[in-house]
Amino acid sequence: MTASLAFLLTGALLGLSGGLAPGPLLTLVANETLRHGARAGIGVALAPLLTDLPIVLVTVGLLQPLAGQDGPLAVIQLGGGLYLAWLGWQGVRFRGAELQLTDPADSLWRGVIANFLNPSPYLFWLTVGAPTVLAAWRESGLAAVAFVAAFYALLVGSKAALAIALDRARAVLRSRGYVNLMRGLGWALLAYALWFLCQGGWQLSS
Repeated sequence: MTASLAFLLTGALLGLSGGLAPGPLLTLVANETLRHGARAGIGVALAPLLTDLPIVLVTVGLLQPLAGQDGPLAVIQLGGGLYLAWLGWQGVRFRGAELQLTDPADSLWRGVIANFLNPSPYLFWLTVGAPTVLAAWRESGLAAVAFVAAFYALLVGSKAALAIALDRARAVLRSRGYVNLMRGLGWALLAYALWFLCQGGWQLSS
């Protein structure tokens, strides 16, 4: 149960950070909300639930044969640590999001296209998500489910909540509260990146 809780919290941190971080999908959530209301923004926020399953299955399948090999997994984990550190640094330096409005279209379909063409899900699942799922699975199936469920609950839920907030207060993306939240998540990601790098380094040296 302790391991499941740890992976649940890890998934929640990564999901919340990914859900609120500026990027193509967040911009589209804001765009559709400002043009068509919260319902359209929530439609875009749901896109990862449709697009990410193939990414998750492929990356976990690719790394599964390496599960018992510390060297290759350590190199991937070091890469994941560097990726998380970059995301964390972006969060620490966050000053507010800028929006570029586009022509209206079907919200969910636009979200699916944006997420498929966005390299971030592929990078995340290859270097961070899949190794974490495999580590969780070694503890228990419940731990792996807890990580994935918490990740997507916060990834999708935070974007949906942001759409609702934007519908009520259009300046929320540059508000002091949002900036402080992103910077706090940035520091948390840097701490997790350090742990990821230490884990990878320890596996390489052992």
